[in-house]
Parts: sequence; structure tokens; C-alpha cells
Amino acid sequence: MVGIEGSTAIITGGTRGIGLAAAGGLGALGATVVLIGQDASRAAAAAASLQEQGIDAIGAACDVTDYDSLAALASELGPLGEADILIASAGVMSERMSKTLRTTAAEWQRVMSINVDGVFNAMSVFGPGMVERRVGRIIAVSACLGRFTGPGTSGGLAPYRVSKAAVNALVKNLAAEMQFGKRGVLVDAMCPNHCRTDMGGPDAPRSAEEGADTIVWLATRDSLLPDGSPAPSGFLWEDREVIPW
Repeated sequence: MVGIEGSTAIITGGTRGIGLAAAGGLGALGATVVLIGQDASRAAAAAASLQEQGIDAIGAACDVTDYDSLAALASELGPLGEADILIASAGVMSERMSKTLRTTAAEWQRVMSINVDGVFNAMSVFGPGMVERRVGRIIAVSACLGRFTGPGTSGGLAPYRVSKAAVNALVKNLAAEMQFGKRGVLVDAMCPNHCRTDMGGPDAPRSAEEGADTIVWLATRDSLLPDGSPAPSGFLWEDREVIPW
């Protein structure tokens, strides 16, 4: 594990669920965490809840689907806008009956704008500084329903499944552009599995903290293996293990 004390972690969708749990995990290890959410009062309350635990946390309101607003926020954050870790966790579920041929254009665009455009915008705003400094971790919260194998090819929830498949492709493509870690930036996707969050519901088998464990692990692992080669990057992870796309 790499020490992250004094580093800055930006977490979109960080005001609740998996994002907030990841922020708590990273903050407990000494990172300053910036929680980005759409609602200013929720962002402030989430940051306050972490501050009560001794974590250096800041809440910020921003619509991740709006690139200009996200870029402006990064500027307003000053030095904290130079993220060492980016967790792209903001996401929404599609309507229950949103099969491919039953999804409205508005519903398709709503899900895609948050789940895909939001990840792209976060990468575009906070990623270049990591590349310039040749160090960083970019982790996108994906889902097993976005896989081209297993549960990802079962039909239904079309906007959600397709959006997460797009996130997986975006991650793999950026990782390739980062030469799979050789440029100092590790880029990965992860599946938290079914967790007790607003999206997962109260009866899900996992806690948000259990779902966020792989995020914290990816964010704190060494960039080099013992033999000096780059750590594996550009994969979809679940429970700290690579799973098929």
C-alpha cells in the first residue's frame, strides 16, 4: 500500500453511497477528500459527517454533466483541484422497464449524461494534471451489468447497462493512452457489486463500505510491482481481482 497522507482525492457522487464510503476510507488514510454532489446542502452535510471522524473533507456542489461548471469548480478549489486521486462515482439507475425499444429519448439522455458524460468530464478536468505530474489514480465506478459477459448481457435496463459498458470502454481506452501505467497514471474500472445504497436498496447483501473496499485498494496500491514493472492497469476489478469485461 502507498501512503496517501497529504494527497487529494476528488470523488464525484461523493455525498452518499459508494462514493461517500470511498471518501471515508481514503480520508481515514490521511487524504483530503473533496466530495462533489449536485446538492450543496447534502455536500456540506456529507463533508461534516466525515469531519466529525477527524477526516479533512470538503463538500462542493456541481453538475458533473456540465463540463464548464466542473472546470470552474476545479479552478475554485485552487491547489485542491490538482487531484492525486479521482474517483468517478456519480451515477444513476435507469427506469425499471427501460428495455432498449421501450426507453424514451429523454431517459436515455438522462442516464448517459450522468453515467458516461460525467465520467468523461471528470477525467478531462482532473486527469491532465496527473499526466503532467506523472502520478495519479483514476478509478471509475462501473457495474457488472455493464460487462459483455455474464450478467451484463441479460437484457433490460438498457440505458444503465449500455452506459456502464461505455464507462468500461472509456477506462480501457484512457489506460491504453496512459501506456497502462508507464506514464505514472493508473486507470481502472471497478464493480462494487450489490450494496445497501439509495440505488441498491436496504436489502442488498453488502454495505457501502464493503463495496468501496476495492476503490480504496486501487487508489493506494503501488504503481510498480516488486520486479519494477508497472502494476496492472486498464482492467475491470471486483473484490480486488480482475474480472472479464
